[in-house]
Amino acid sequence: MINSRQRSYLKSLANTMEVKIIIGKNGITDNLIKQIHDTLNANELVKIKILKNNLFDDKETIQEIIEKLSADFVSHMGSKFVIYRQSKEKIITLPK
Repeated sequence: MINSRQRSYLKSLANTMEVKIIIGKNGITDNLIKQIHDTLNANELVKIKILKNNLFDDKETIQEIIEKLSADFVSHMGSKFVIYRQSKEKIITLPK
């Protein structure tokens, strides 16, 4: 679980990030979860975009991804959201 200072720091890092994952009309699939899992292991911080043709509610989609991957929610702005999960290598050093 991250605190507000860490969340703020991660938001600032995410501002300059490009979208790495796009969720389309198929919603959450096993392949998508594996792709997000691999990206989190490599980067710890992932920006995801939900397309408007997605048939599911954005908040439910975000919640399902966070639960399946044991990740922390960082931010949600429009159709984009950011999640964080610490990897074994500790790529990002969070403030205390």
